[in-house]
Amino acid sequence: MNILVKILTAIGSIASIAFGTWHFFVPRLWKWYSYIDPNATELIVAIRAINVFFSLSLILFGILNIFFLFGNLANRFAVIALLAATCILWLTRLVFQLIYPQGSINPLLQYGMLSGFIIINLCYLISLFIVVSQKNPVF
Repeated sequence: MNILVKILTAIGSIASIAFGTWHFFVPRLWKWYSYIDPNATELIVAIRAINVFFSLSLILFGILNIFFLFGNLANRFAVIALLAATCILWLTRLVFQLIYPQGSINPLLQYGMLSGFIIINLCYLISLFIVVSQKNPVF
């Protein structure tokens, strides 16, 4: 496997795992539920479920990317499929940050998040491009 692919994917994966882990604590840190009517129990449960699913997805994508690239057991198709899925996940988050920016109360936070999403996305996109363009991949 191309060393650049391993480095970039490791960076993106570590960031994904860290972001996913951190996101488990976001509702409490930012007091999400204080903004919701306590009688809206279904909404609270739905937000909690979506956040757990999102957080766990980021962690699992990060771990699987590391396993696939450093375990030397995955074939080229599996690596491409996983990198493509991870790119779609992060590209979607990046587009949402551009259209509906979070952190707008603090420009440093808003543009810091945008920068982070761009960097993570580029790590995965460049890795995907390299793996797809390799004529004789070595895994």
